[in-house]
Amino acid sequence: LQPLVDALHQEILQQGVLHADETPVQMLGPGKGKTHRAYLWAYTPTHYSELRAVVYDFADSRAGEHARAFLADWQGKLVCDDYSGYKAGFQQGITEIGYAAHARRKFFDLHA
Repeated sequence: LQPLVDALHQEILQQGVLHADETPVQMLGPGKGKTHRAYLWAYTPTHYSELRAVVYDFADSRAGEHARAFLADWQGKLVCDDYSGYKAGFQQGITEIGYAAHARRKFFDLHA
């Protein structure tokens, strides 16, 4: 399936605006019998795009180098939270479009 994933990855990088997020998953360490935290990074165009797709990129850490490697030389607008792992990309020509989902939750909790 890797050739299909690679082709979809290239299609997604043709979009001018992308959403990105990372979520923790448990990974079983080979031969250790224990799990550790790994991350599944998700990249998708906006709902205004004709391309309806998500590419998931598994990484064994949350280091920003994984986002930079996936996005490479892409120069579009990135919708993401304020996680510092994305910041280096903003210094390399990616435009940050933050969202307020995390802040909204805090207001909701205060209201409740």
